[in-house]
Amino acid sequence: MAAEPKTLQQAVLYFADPRNCIDYLVARRWPNGVTCPACGSPRVTFQQKHSRWQCSTKHPKRQFTVKVGTIFEDSPISLDKWLMAAWMITNCKNGNSSWEMHRTLGVTQKTAWFMGHRIRLAMQGMGGGKLDGEIEVDETYIGGKSRNMHKSVRERRIKARGPLGKAVVMAVLERHVEVRPKVIRTTSQEELQGHIRQHVELGAQVNTDAHPGYFGLDERYMHMTIDHAETYVQGNVHTNGLENFWALLKRGINGTYVSIEPFHLFRYVDEQAFRYNNRQGMDDADRFDAVVKQIVGKRLTYAELTGKVGETSIC
Repeated sequence: MAAEPKTLQQAVLYFADPRNCIDYLVARRWPNGVTCPACGSPRVTFQQKHSRWQCSTKHPKRQFTVKVGTIFEDSPISLDKWLMAAWMITNCKNGNSSWEMHRTLGVTQKTAWFMGHRIRLAMQGMGGGKLDGEIEVDETYIGGKSRNMHKSVRERRIKARGPLGKAVVMAVLERHVEVRPKVIRTTSQEELQGHIRQHVELGAQVNTDAHPGYFGLDERYMHMTIDHAETYVQGNVHTNGLENFWALLKRGINGTYVSIEPFHLFRYVDEQAFRYNNRQGMDDADRFDAVVKQIVGKRLTYAELTGKVGETSIC
């Protein structure tokens, strides 16, 4: 069997073979041997003709494929296209639009959009435990420029001047380790400090700007403030690490995805956070491998994605 791919060109050739697709997924989903997703039994037989397994125990859904119980479940799209889409989204620094995936993979734009969101679901939730050490906390506003919008879109999205017409994203960053962003409703003390308490160890050094939402943090943390009206760096007190993350996030949103509905924003934030947190010490193959290991137990239907009950899945 050919060596597992390390580059995009190698991945295209490797995953063109359906057997390689199955073997790659099996090695990561069932490293100790294939087991039945319904009952957990290891007594399964592979049916070569249909590329599926059958459990020896009699019960409903005893026949299954490698897609069952993953983000690929119930999708008629072949695994070679799914895995190439995952490789592209995982490793393109500024993201990969549904239009580009549509042209590259030979699927419709609507299908590519749905595939992209299912892959973003697999990119969620790698962090564990609380952050410690030198922490940066900051918030930013995401939203299109009103002068670039059609009148009908502007009236729907822009409700007021300034940040009131935009979505708010905040994040905590442990320097040189991990960022954890979140889309929030307001920049109130309750929301800002609630996210900090959830993800940061008590007593850590927390660096913020002079936003009033951070007042009172010194009761639980070593709170250091930098006033951006005066300077952006004062010794080791700054939020430049998060400014870097915001730049990457906005470059992807403004340059690649262009138009994002606010209720889908968190998915694109999670995507960028995954790439940011896995940028050091990992190559393209490692990042792809990390995503594939997270496809199990995550399901996103088209109805859930669009909020339209009764819609039929398209991929």
